[in-house]
Amino acid sequence: MSEFDSEIFSTPQEQREYEEFCEQQEREQTFSLDQPALVCRWRMAHRRVPLLNRHIRALSQRTVNGAPLARNMLSWAKQHVEWSLAEGEYDDPCGVLMMVVDVNGNAAMTVGAYEPLEDTSAAALASRASLARAERDETGVAPEVLCAVADGSLIVDAAPDEPLCGAMTLVEQLAETCGHNVVHAEGSLPVGTVLLVSDEHGVVPASDASASDADAAFVKLLADGVAKLFA
Repeated sequence: MSEFDSEIFSTPQEQREYEEFCEQQEREQTFSLDQPALVCRWRMAHRRVPLLNRHIRALSQRTVNGAPLARNMLSWAKQHVEWSLAEGEYDDPCGVLMMVVDVNGNAAMTVGAYEPLEDTSAAALASRASLARAERDETGVAPEVLCAVADGSLIVDAAPDEPLCGAMTLVEQLAETCGHNVVHAEGSLPVGTVLLVSDEHGVVPASDASASDADAAFVKLLADGVAKLFA
């Protein structure tokens, strides 16, 4: 790959890291990957992936070339994450694990530093969510979901029967446990406090949003609940 593939990678640096990882694997003659079809970015904490079980369940709902991922690949992914992170040495043990699945259903993993979002305006978060929906249309699950908090309810920009990413399942559970209503309303978010729920970034409230004291407290509850996992 020589040109930047914006449909697969978030940044040119991310693509370069992936290509360098594949080149290293080829030099070591372990295996090589074909064209990437799916890239998952999961936040780490102290050489662990706190939401690993949720991520693996979401991964089982994803497809490559219209077919679900093989069960043995899912088992390998979970075991490889647990074993490799526990034994490996990393510059940033609280970074991001990137798993790449190629068009043939083969997978590889690498670890990189975590970089917070530079632009957290509502427009920027909506743009990221739009790209994630395009990935959902291709693979079955969006890695980031746009939400809004309005009058104490969490409105999720997703269809009622849509499989959700690991972080989104946790946020919905937190909201429901605290007695808040959760509504799925794809394409019809109301005016309210916009936030992005992301496997990589957790809960990211829009920096230019305004909210009532009650809704602001609700958003903080969700953000803090996820952030505690990475503390």
